[in-house]
Amino acid sequence: MKALVLSAGVRPAGYSLPRQIVPIANKPVLEYVVENLRDVGVTEIGIVVGDDRGGQEISELFGDGSYLGVSITYIQQDVPLGVAHCVRIARPFLGDDDFVLYLGENVLVEGIGQIADEFARLRPSAQVLVDKVEDPRLYGVAEVDENSRVTRLIEHPQEPRSDLALIGVYFFTPAIHAAVDAIEPSWRGEFEITDALQWLVTHERDVRARMYSGFWKDTGRVEDVLECNRELLMGLRGDIQGIVDDESSLIGDVVVEEGARVVRSCIVGPAIIGAGTLVEESIIGPYTSIGADCRIVESGLADSIVLNEASVHNVSGIETSLIGRGARVGSARQHRLVVGDGAHVDVAA
Repeated sequence: MKALVLSAGVRPAGYSLPRQIVPIANKPVLEYVVENLRDVGVTEIGIVVGDDRGGQEISELFGDGSYLGVSITYIQQDVPLGVAHCVRIARPFLGDDDFVLYLGENVLVEGIGQIADEFARLRPSAQVLVDKVEDPRLYGVAEVDENSRVTRLIEHPQEPRSDLALIGVYFFTPAIHAAVDAIEPSWRGEFEITDALQWLVTHERDVRARMYSGFWKDTGRVEDVLECNRELLMGLRGDIQGIVDDESSLIGDVVVEEGARVVRSCIVGPAIIGAGTLVEESIIGPYTSIGADCRIVESGLADSIVLNEASVHNVSGIETSLIGRGARVGSARQHRLVVGDGAHVDVAA
């Protein structure tokens, strides 16, 4: 089996990083995707990237994939014409193999092992992951019978007849290629994977749905990134590779990476301090990830993400915030912040 990972898409507001490589618990979102695929034995991975700087950043970060134990092929999508279009342009890579299609901004914390095993055992034409959601109008939606067979699919329905949303992981046999070739663009101007799946259903192919019981999140919004950060940090185990002085205290599971220094500070886990970072005379609360080469001085942070090379000085009470690469934040008030890459923010009254 091969994998096709979709990583052409928009960036979070104010950030130069594609959302697929925004670090969560100090690891890019896309790395969690690759690890989930590798853990079910998929090592040939095609990553669809856009024709922009974001695609170059992704390829520079992951290279050929060898450091993660996989082989990565990059497939360029010049114009964003939808998920099914990605399958179409990836046909030379996919050949006639079964494959898993994985949206690269999705985090599935418990992996996809059971679903992959079920697909291999039953081998329907397609198997989709679904979960119940509060507002199905925001998703592709599946209607399913008592035997878990999909009877109807529709993208962003205005009057949903089901609350089962497609959550961005699909298993396919080569039967999907005929479906992708047969469909026309939707009202959104895109080749929808839901339309291709519906084509299979209409032509009496076996399309099955599998409920995902673990934590998952599309990381397209800042609040979703922070929620994923909390969830992933809950699985953290303490590890001190850097320097923690005698005047500092670590409570709970805290990772201090190599080259990091904690000076006259208190850190409450779960939390992670990136390589080369200085935390001095500060209080770091739980569910906080601080990237590499940052400076946190005379400040307090909790439930936040600080990206590489950012600095925070003399700011108390930062919570539920995302601070971008190389950003500079200073002053002394309580704040919930979203600070873009390279920004300089003085938040004093």
